[in-house]
Amino acid sequence: MSHTHALIHAAVSHEDRKAPLVFSTKRRLAYLASTALVFTSLATACADGGAGSSGALQVSGSTTVAPVAADAAQALKADGLDITVATQGGSAGGISQLAAGQIKIAMSSKPLADEDKAASPNTDFRTTQIGSDAVGVIITKKVADAGVKNLTAAQVRGLFEGKITNWSEVGGPDLKVFVYDKEPGRGTREVLDKYIYGDKKPPAPPESDNFAIVGGNLETRNKLKSTPGSVAPLSTSFVEGHKDLAAVTLDGIAPTSDNIASGTYPMARPLFLITDGKPEGTAKKFIDYVLTAKGQKLMTKHGYLTLKEIGK
Repeated sequence: MSHTHALIHAAVSHEDRKAPLVFSTKRRLAYLASTALVFTSLATACADGGAGSSGALQVSGSTTVAPVAADAAQALKADGLDITVATQGGSAGGISQLAAGQIKIAMSSKPLADEDKAASPNTDFRTTQIGSDAVGVIITKKVADAGVKNLTAAQVRGLFEGKITNWSEVGGPDLKVFVYDKEPGRGTREVLDKYIYGDKKPPAPPESDNFAIVGGNLETRNKLKSTPGSVAPLSTSFVEGHKDLAAVTLDGIAPTSDNIASGTYPMARPLFLITDGKPEGTAKKFIDYVLTAKGQKLMTKHGYLTLKEIGK
């Protein structure tokens, strides 16, 4: 395995290899700057246009889509296809890398925005929906058992803006709230912002010692588990089987399969694979596989809805 492949394969591990780092709001800019530095290093390593030094197909982006993509890549090894999957920068990172010609397929848990297209006018973005997912407002079981079962949009906004600082304010225990929010550009963050702000621009994060920015889904889940009184936006599929965490209902609506498929649940989202132009070669084989019956079973395996389940 080449140095480039080792770097990328290390990034797609399904389990954290080391304790995740979390930064306070005051260190947010430093964190994003360091992320950009890693991004630049990866771009240099993949400067061959997304093919990799040994011809591998490069796929990068959303940590939500990554488990499905990694399993698909593993399945296609039997056909002699060399595919690597990374998660640098989440959805926004994948879209940026695709536009820069560093990868061939971007994974995204958010629809392409007008800003994405305006930033890369020479990129012929082609999106392929592969399924659907729900973002939950996730709390600890301790808080849920004490009475927090449902939150309104106004209450969620109050939590993430630092205006609600104790769970007793929303019917829960006398316990301080600790917010783990996603970094800008993450699909999860955009879904949350859409729910609580609509088309309005979100305010700056609160200057609080009880607020931190986290990256991918595994990191978010680990921090929720280790912090009493914590709350975070997270794909509900990453909570399944973890009885110490709970997804609240939002305005009385639960993130059930039926509610996600119908669009009734307010934080449902489509999952995409994106290419620059019509998919060709290995990229087409990869996307086509994810759309097959076998590929769609991977959506179910990881807790997402298939295209059939959402009527597509």
